[in-house]
Amino acid sequence: MANNLLQNPTHASTIPFSRPPTPGVHPPQIGFCGLGAMGYFMARNLANSFKSQLPPLLVHNRTVAKSQKLLAEVGASAVKIADSLDQLVTECDIIFTNLGNDAVVTSIYNEFAKALAQSPPTKNKIFVEMSTVYPTLAGDLDRMLSSYPHVHFVTSPIFGPPLGADKATLVIPMSGDYRSKQEVAFLLVPAVGRKVIDLGGNVEKAPTLKLIGNGMIMGMNELLAETLTLGEKSGIGQQTVYDLVKEIMPAPGLVAYGNRMVNDLFDGSVGFAIDGGIKDANHIRRLSAELNCPMPAVDNTHRGMITARAIHQAQVLAGTQQWDIIDWSSLIASSRVAAGLNPFDSKKVGA
Repeated sequence: MANNLLQNPTHASTIPFSRPPTPGVHPPQIGFCGLGAMGYFMARNLANSFKSQLPPLLVHNRTVAKSQKLLAEVGASAVKIADSLDQLVTECDIIFTNLGNDAVVTSIYNEFAKALAQSPPTKNKIFVEMSTVYPTLAGDLDRMLSSYPHVHFVTSPIFGPPLGADKATLVIPMSGDYRSKQEVAFLLVPAVGRKVIDLGGNVEKAPTLKLIGNGMIMGMNELLAETLTLGEKSGIGQQTVYDLVKEIMPAPGLVAYGNRMVNDLFDGSVGFAIDGGIKDANHIRRLSAELNCPMPAVDNTHRGMITARAIHQAQVLAGTQQWDIIDWSSLIASSRVAAGLNPFDSKKVGA
């Protein structure tokens, strides 16, 4: 593990912390809870990066099939399946969680707290929450966990799509206990992501930046959807508008989501499910209301995603849907229908 933790010129620009102390005789046991669209790739990359230096990554998922799939992919030398959340808490020194929503996060951490109460730690234990949650939930979790001896909490939500998780190119904001962040950052970069952004000791700051960032992305998606639709209605064609985007604004997000919209690639099972986008939009709208900071672009995006989901659910009821889950880029359906176009198939004429 020490070799991975040495600060080098590359790390100096991507990790804003000095090298943590060299591990002692017993290397830390790492755990990972939540093997969803993002978590699976992050856990896999962690397991592969440290399999010759650390004990096998201990993983837990609500459906054991995901854990078994990961074990089959990387082997028993890299991954071990936990039988329970109690085992994850009891055996691990550092536990990463990447979960679907605030309710699931709350439920899992309540189970963690029960395990901590039954077996109080005798040495440092770090919980790293990587989901997109409302900031005050992070504060609640920190207060709950800090009531147990030797327990520390770090918030570390991630920026990037599943492909970014697969390729370990995620950007990772981080807030919480400094020494814990030191250790966690050198585990995550370059194994899981390409850069850590330090946001200080207040654990609510990283989730706040995550919501701000997601607000930018979803607002960008809404504008992209509207302009592609206008291109189609004007006779210019959405492909020509997309080509222009790639020439004058070739940001990775614009290019990736523009490609999904132009080619009707709305399969949410390999993207970011629209329910997650709506959940994030609700969080951002709540935050902006609490801070008296209007975000009309996010309001419009929320409307677009709700509309797209309603159209998709009507198709599900009729048995005509193409996908079981739709990606949040499918919000373009709202603009298309308003303009008299087909919601999910740009090759068809009319709604």
